Amino acid sequence: MPVDRASQPNYLAIYKLNLRFRMQINDPGQDAAGVGERKAQRTVIKTIRRYLIGLALFCAACGAQPQVIELTGQTMGSTYNIVVVDRAGEMDRVTLQSAIDETLALVNARFSNWDSESEVSRFNRLQTTAPVPISEDFREVMEIAYEVHAASEGQFDVTLAPLVELWGFGAPGPSQTPPSDAAIAAVMESIGQTRALALENEGPQLRKTVPTATIYLAAIAKGYGIDKVAETIASLGAEDYMVEIGGDLVAAGVNPSGQAWRIGVERPDAINRRVEEIVEISGLGMATSGDYRNYFEENGVRYSHIIDAETGRPVTHTTASVTVLAQTGALADAWATALLVLGAERGMSIAEKHDIGALFIVRRQDDAEAPFDLIPSSRFADLQSANED
Repeated sequence: MPVDRASQPNYLAIYKLNLRFRMQINDPGQDAAGVGERKAQRTVIKTIRRYLIGLALFCAACGAQPQVIELTGQTMGSTYNIVVVDRAGEMDRVTLQSAIDETLALVNARFSNWDSESEVSRFNRLQTTAPVPISEDFREVMEIAYEVHAASEGQFDVTLAPLVELWGFGAPGPSQTPPSDAAIAAVMESIGQTRALALENEGPQLRKTVPTATIYLAAIAKGYGIDKVAETIASLGAEDYMVEIGGDLVAAGVNPSGQAWRIGVERPDAINRRVEEIVEISGLGMATSGDYRNYFEENGVRYSHIIDAETGRPVTHTTASVTVLAQTGALADAWATALLVLGAERGMSIAEKHDIGALFIVRRQDDAEAPFDLIPSSRFADLQSANED
């Protein structure tokens, strides 16, 4: 393990100090009357020696650089990056990787819409209104989905996949022309989280009230997966770590330098990619949702993959991205999507109402030198001020 030499204890100085005490109590020139005093001195010296030895070991531990374990891989149609700061130097990399692999496999088996045998895919194939038993993980994700759905005035909705596909942003492939009003109206008949689905805690069970309804959890399952990986890492004894999947993350404790984790927020520009803002976090989830990578244009009109659940059409406001800090990755993931759909004006009102840490990045019109405005919610500003202190 590498050691910062400048911070190591001066063992020679400690030895000389100990020797000087030993010479003093063993001086043959002292008379017999000092025997009792010398015994007392020996007791004091033993105590001091124990203290010095303990201090040396403590300082050596302080000077040692922590072991940093970095793991990367692929999951959920994206990549993951994990950093674990093992200050005790006791964590086994192989054990850690195995535990993370097992956790990610379970999350994918629950929520992957690309796996035809996942729990959510099996549920989607059913065209019945009978209650369907679901796992505790599925129940937990759906409870969060309903919480954010209600607080966001219905703009977070896990049933919108048919609309996303209709507009050419789903699995069937891209489109360069908007769908007809009739096609949009037809699809709207089978969507609506509270209209098409009902979560029943007994069991737990999930029921379709519209038999053709389907669930797409891309805007929350990734954050939930991050939370589960973080729980796995913490269960192995780690206190300082960062788990990132596809740009969303959870950070706990401090980074290898002993400071809050510093994360860059990307400028919402698919061509001029750069860091727009640095965010410091610890003990929080963080997620960003943007409209600048997945879109098409027709007749000068820009259509993004961010669909308004009320109209069935892509949003038309100028909010380019939203970054959210929340207590969990799942909440950050869901709220980033919801607030982006709402836009800065309507979304900020909801963020303030529910004390959500959100950073809205809004496009300016006709200003090439400063193309974006950064607008933080009160909670977001407070969290950053706390880390600066």
